[in-house]
Amino acid sequence: MADRATRPVQRLTAHLTVKRTLDLFLGTALLALAAPALAVGLAALAARRLPGGAWDRGPRAGLHGHVFELRSLRTRRLRLDLLSRLPHVLRGELSLVGPAPLAPGDPRAAGPGSRQWRQELRPGLTGLAQVRARSGMPWDDPALLDRHYAEDHGVVLDLVILAEAVRNPLRAALGRATRRTKAHLSDTDHRLPGYSVTE
Repeated sequence: MADRATRPVQRLTAHLTVKRTLDLFLGTALLALAAPALAVGLAALAARRLPGGAWDRGPRAGLHGHVFELRSLRTRRLRLDLLSRLPHVLRGELSLVGPAPLAPGDPRAAGPGSRQWRQELRPGLTGLAQVRARSGMPWDDPALLDRHYAEDHGVVLDLVILAEAVRNPLRAALGRATRRTKAHLSDTDHRLPGYSVTE
């Protein structure tokens, strides 16, 4: 009987160990790749001498209700605000994937059952709510998506969410580039050499 009771705990512990390993491995690689862009972004923001500095700071509730100060660069260009949070992933305050990091006392964390699963999961750099909530469909409400993630999270789902988080901005950037290219083309750009309208 005791063995049956310990199995779910062992599975959860094994999952959290794999998840933490993934956070450390991918988080380190992403930070190394993003470091040059983050350095340029930080220098540009510092040169502008914004009131309050280059960083947004705010308290967030993490694993087991531990409160930490979340720091983000004050720019959304190239998603530098999100990438600047990668040190929180390496320190264990955030996971790469998880529910949105909420401020202590945020009413979204006070719903039935929400307090318990939010205490058991690290908030994420990105998450199911962040990649799906933009559709505007009722079932893609951020609170519902965070709860669904809490109930069904696993390494495979994390990898799918990370792939979506990378694909969505790339698709948007390619769409903008395509529209700009089409806007600059005229009928004359498509004519064969030697073509004349009088022919």
